[in-house]
Amino acid sequence: MRKLAHLALLAWLSLLAGSALAFDNGQYDNVPPDIRAWFKSVMAPNGVPCCDISDGHRTSYDVRNGAYWVPIEGEWMMVPERAIIRDRGNPVGEAVVWYVHHRGGIIISCFVPADAV
Repeated sequence: MRKLAHLALLAWLSLLAGSALAFDNGQYDNVPPDIRAWFKSVMAPNGVPCCDISDGHRTSYDVRNGAYWVPIEGEWMMVPERAIIRDRGNPVGEAVVWYVHHRGGIIISCFVPADAV
């Protein structure tokens, strides 16, 4: 019985966490379908989906010694080579970066430069 209670609590917390991550306050309601489809289709070079329009952040960027750098939450970070996507085009005309917070740090999972073709 105690195991069942733990499983029920874990399931409830998982649902709660998933709901919090999926919050949408309507800022993407007026995105054209082709742009929305592009965001959903972008994959990192390792085959992992970059996620969705609400996960990508339009950004400025710089190139330093052949590497891309992007500002994330006020700090310039180097984009790892494994995250750079240049073969999907870029219909938004601005660079887009996808990142997550993990164990107190930021991990860049995908980056599409403004001039990607």
